[in-house]
Amino acid sequence: MNAHAHHRAYNVLFLCTGNSARSIMAEAILSRFGAGKFNSYSAGSMPKGEVHPEALKLLQRFNFKTEQFRSKSWEEFAQAGAPELDFVFTVCDNAAGEVCPVWPGQPMTAHWGVPDPAAVEGSPVEIAQAFADIYGRLNNRISIFVSLPFESLDRLSLQNRLNDIGKTKDAAKDL
Repeated sequence: MNAHAHHRAYNVLFLCTGNSARSIMAEAILSRFGAGKFNSYSAGSMPKGEVHPEALKLLQRFNFKTEQFRSKSWEEFAQAGAPELDFVFTVCDNAAGEVCPVWPGQPMTAHWGVPDPAAVEGSPVEIAQAFADIYGRLNNRISIFVSLPFESLDRLSLQNRLNDIGKTKDAAKDL
């Protein structure tokens, strides 16, 4: 990735199984952090077809406009005319035995797995807390990502940094 030849914004796709919670939150966070430098997208390998109401509630609380978020298939990004992707990050959780999508093609990829807040059962407060925790973790990782010195990293160094972000031990409890 020769950054010197790179004038347009980087296109980043967050992939999940359902595209209803984690990948939507990640798309939202990057759209805020990365304005002008990154274009942010999300999709699912088996999209639920609707954004989780708790994810929308959380994003609205953080003053995001949420009309544009929709649960959609990654097929959209494999079609002619789709944005040319520079980065694809999977945010599903291997530990939970989820089947994470594997992206074909040439973008740089990394696995940034986080647990699925939509799988949490409990009181409304506990569920809201689970969403807030995962938002915090994604926020943490994406803030590291956007501050990487893209211009000065060769492809291998950049790949190593992307992989390291996925291993970030999240201080979710301190948020």
